[in-house]
Parts: sequence; structure tokens; C-alpha cells
Amino acid sequence: MKKAKYHRILLKLGGEALAGKEGFGIDPARAEEVAAKVLAVRDLGVQVAIVIGAGNLWRGRDGIQRGMERATA
Repeated sequence: MKKAKYHRILLKLGGEALAGKEGFGIDPARAEEVAAKVLAVRDLGVQVAIVIGAGNLWRGRDGIQRGMERATA
């Protein structure tokens, strides 16, 4: 069995990592593929924290243009 170099990692997935061929939204097959890889890392004993970007779903600048405060957008 492989030994992991790190005990904890933070994985930042851009929205594009989960997007389908259209380049937006979330493709279920792609999400399953990413999940399987995360599980493989976890099975090595690594704690995994995940931050998911959502630029392909929502852009803060769109909210700002509609009057939302920058910190909220």
C-alpha cells in the first residue's frame, strides 16, 4: 500500500472541473469521476477538505451589476 506524503489536504475544484462538455453546470459523470479519485486519496488515510468554485454557475460580477454589494456577491 502506498504511503501518502501529507495527512491533510485542501482540494480546490474550479467549477470547470465538474462542468460537462457545455462548459457550465455540473456533469454527473464528471462529478462521479472526481468523487472516485477523492475516495482513493481518502483510502490512503488522507483527510480531504474540498472547496468548490462555482464560476460556471454564478459570477459575483453579475450580482454587482444588479446592485448586490461586492462582499455579498
